[in-house]
Amino acid sequence: MEKYISSTDNINIHYTETGKGNTAIVFVHGWLGNTNWWNSQEAFLKDRYKIVKIDLGGHGKSDKTRLNWTSKQYSDDLITVINQINASEVILVGHSMSGAFVTEAAVDLPKVKAIILVDTLKDLDDTFDPEQAEEFMFSHYRKDFKSAVENILPLYLFVDETPITIKNQLQKEFLQQDAELAIKALKPLYEMDIRKIAKLMDIPVRAINSDSQPTEIENNRKYFKNYDYRIITGTGHYPMLEKPEEFNKILKKVIEELVLPATSTD
Repeated sequence: MEKYISSTDNINIHYTETGKGNTAIVFVHGWLGNTNWWNSQEAFLKDRYKIVKIDLGGHGKSDKTRLNWTSKQYSDDLITVINQINASEVILVGHSMSGAFVTEAAVDLPKVKAIILVDTLKDLDDTFDPEQAEEFMFSHYRKDFKSAVENILPLYLFVDETPITIKNQLQKEFLQQDAELAIKALKPLYEMDIRKIAKLMDIPVRAINSDSQPTEIENNRKYFKNYDYRIITGTGHYPMLEKPEEFNKILKKVIEELVLPATSTD
């Protein structure tokens, strides 16, 4: 079921809700993404859990008229939706930049029992500041966004095994966005203090990461009190799209380890 709700800055946030169960799995896409990135996970899990997929402000079917681009505003988008969900407990799943935003949102959401990060926050001791983001990313986007999407981003987002259909799909979606909106949408990630927020987390934090870059578990455990991760091999930055069947099996096992007892309504 498709739904809309007004966030704290009065823009409409689009989300979908399907499935059943006392536990809600809430999926949040990464930069320039949308709810469709999680369609395979929804189909796989909806018979056992309530599934919620959210379009962050400025993304997907949510309004793109946002003026207040901050991590707190993204967090408010998530909190606003989650407060509408009829579920006794929530597991937040955040891909890429949204890993930071689900972490911030969880601080103010007692019914969030765990966070699952997808190919993100692999080393909390190695993060970009706003000046680095401007030099290495945003300046290229402003100069020639199309060229950056087609020639620079693939070096960091994809691997040789990434299916060409996924590369083409994502590049097409990226190029539908205006360069300035793309920058505004990503900039909050580099303006927040994710290490400070991570130290506030008392709930389990699990990650499903590709092997394209290493995960520094000891560095992350300096900030997340309860952190662990699984690796999915042979994928780039979008494992849920590149190897959905394998990703779903890993995700299901991680969720089952976090939800005790299982909350199926079967």
